[in-house]
Amino acid sequence: MKIAIEGCGHGELDAIYGEIARLERENGYKVDLLLICGDFQAVRNRSDLVCMAVPEKFKKLGDFAKYYTGKAQAPILTLVIGGNHEASNYFWELYHGGWLAPNIYFLGHAGCIQVNGVRIAGASGIFKPGDYHTGYHERPPYNHGTMRSIYHFREYNFRRLSLLSSPTIFLSHDWPQGIAYHGDLRDLLRRKPYFRDDINQGVLGSPPMMDLLYTLRPAWWFSAHLHCRFEATVVHQDGAAPGAIANEMQSAEKTNPDEINIDCDDEDAPSPTAQISTKSAPEKTPATSRNPDEITLDEEEVEVDAPPPPPPPPTTTRFLALDKCLPHRRFLEVIDVDTQGLSPSPSPPTLAFDPEWLAITRAFNGYMSLERTQHTYPDEVSARAAVRDALDWVHAHVLPAADNAGTWLPCVDEVQQFVITAPGPVKDDEDGDGAHRVVPREC
Repeated sequence: MKIAIEGCGHGELDAIYGEIARLERENGYKVDLLLICGDFQAVRNRSDLVCMAVPEKFKKLGDFAKYYTGKAQAPILTLVIGGNHEASNYFWELYHGGWLAPNIYFLGHAGCIQVNGVRIAGASGIFKPGDYHTGYHERPPYNHGTMRSIYHFREYNFRRLSLLSSPTIFLSHDWPQGIAYHGDLRDLLRRKPYFRDDINQGVLGSPPMMDLLYTLRPAWWFSAHLHCRFEATVVHQDGAAPGAIANEMQSAEKTNPDEINIDCDDEDAPSPTAQISTKSAPEKTPATSRNPDEITLDEEEVEVDAPPPPPPPPTTTRFLALDKCLPHRRFLEVIDVDTQGLSPSPSPPTLAFDPEWLAITRAFNGYMSLERTQHTYPDEVSARAAVRDALDWVHAHVLPAADNAGTWLPCVDEVQQFVITAPGPVKDDEDGDGAHRVVPREC
């Protein structure tokens, strides 16, 4: 399956779809899916601009309103996450994910879905230590502070995402903290010399994102935010403790992300000794026609255990960050994702709910705080037990009871449909401000 990856969208949907069409013409292939890594800017009207944290000179409607009202149609199934320049009021209405416009789906503040069997997870927003442990206390109309804290990534979503089994693809707006050490750091600093201080201070990127990268080990991880292209490869070694959250604010200058801790303590291992019996004499062997001068070595008669199989090769995560959509920038690339072993890929692609994420959402719903104070979370053992119970419920009530193999997944279209919930821009955007009141939906 061919998947196009876009860095920061910044409302330039026409240019993004146009670039994909150009690549399809030049290369003779068809792109199946588009992923946008934040700063999507789903601005429906002028009132949404009031809820977007950007300088005044950047407050423009962009292309999204045309797709929202039906004047334009997204030619490719498009999945997006949020960044730090969004119409946060609209994203709050779809906290758990939903259709922003026909054929354009928001993964939610955190989420995981499947496209033709390929699991795609994502986390919206950016990391800010002061808001990480709080609940969602923000309400429209936002003030200067809440307009920014609303898009800060929360521990609530970190804990939910950490319970996933490995997805194929993970999307984040923030770079994972320390990812620069897994790629060509010298070239990155040559192009972006002002990154040096943040890297040395350990504040470039998100500590929770790097912890999720080590925990989930996706095949691909895509990010944006820093407006440059950067590749890296993270090699996962079994038994290596990432410790990203415990060392959130540790200086990157003092941290080697490639270090592997190897436990060499073998004091408790029993030493091999020969077991010799003295209770009975060896049995007499019958006479045989053998060469009396032949020398027999006991060692040749002892069975030797086969050596253990070699350890499996380490898994890797390929990281790619892309630029924002501007001329002569590296903002979009197309990759091939292997779907061998999955169901035959229908055309157009099918968007389906992920049963495991449905279970996690159900199990953690009671821990979502709509106030500044966050509820106490369960420990990991209890959380995973709750998810297992919730998964049983999902299989019993969401998936068909006859499908014991769990091969059928509920399509998003069968449950969620796009509905216009606010007016689009007025004619020529001059006859009024399209004012409306946004009421956030609570879980």
